[in-house]
Amino acid sequence: MKITINKEVEGKRIDIAIPLLDNSFSRSQIQKYIKDNNLLVNSSLIKSSYKVKEKDIVEINEDITNTLEKENIPLNIVYEDDDVIVIDKPRGLVVHPGNGNHNHTLVNALLFYTDKLSNIDATRPGIVHRIDKDTSGLLVVAKNNIAHRFLANQLLDHTMHREYLALVNGVINEDKGKIIAPIGRDKSNPLKMAVDVSKGKEAETTFIVKERFKTATLVDIKLKQGRTHQIRVHFNYINHPVIGDTTYGRDNTKLIKDGQILHAYKISFIHPTSKKEMSFTSPIPEYFKKAIELYK
Repeated sequence: MKITINKEVEGKRIDIAIPLLDNSFSRSQIQKYIKDNNLLVNSSLIKSSYKVKEKDIVEINEDITNTLEKENIPLNIVYEDDDVIVIDKPRGLVVHPGNGNHNHTLVNALLFYTDKLSNIDATRPGIVHRIDKDTSGLLVVAKNNIAHRFLANQLLDHTMHREYLALVNGVINEDKGKIIAPIGRDKSNPLKMAVDVSKGKEAETTFIVKERFKTATLVDIKLKQGRTHQIRVHFNYINHPVIGDTTYGRDNTKLIKDGQILHAYKISFIHPTSKKEMSFTSPIPEYFKKAIELYK
């Protein structure tokens, strides 16, 4: 796995900088990679005290695929062929290993299910994009490297479309809206994201109000970029945090305290081989329906 250092973390120790850029790594993990000679900077071994420079190329060489357990975790497979698997992920399932946890993830389930997964990133076989642990819904997995690159390019040029349903706190009076606010790492908490006008990356979220309740609103959401935690950060920014979100927002966990009510209900992409557009939808899950009932 390769990571390019940017200005945001320039001058920091490498064991601090890498977790800031990718929170799937912990500081202790980076230190262990360095100790075991499994981390290189610009093709050279370094110490944990090394202070990174902009444009440094960090390469983590440890292939954890062979150490990951294959786990018989049920998968809700919506579609599969020789190139892709479309999965409807349940709420509570982490997509890939990280932060020292190599078990009980979607990747562990995929390794049990098939030996045909892309290995461009050996730490996350098959994973082209992800959704948060407590977000349910659709994501597409690549079964080979050609499919992986093709799908990854669609994420970059925004031709892969994803739509979400969210139950947010408070009543949104507008029938539709667009949130345009750059997102970056939260300066006070590296595990969180935040709107950062000066250094954040471009992020745009559009929404349509589906239904209003006494103290909540059901919204249909489309993402242009898909930054980390984009929906959760943007709706918190306009003072309508996603109900149940324990990381972002205030007064949004009075009735639901175990994770955001957010569902990735639709995904559309161009198939790597046929070059035809494919589109899949997922019904509203039971936990989401129960949450709506609480706010009616």
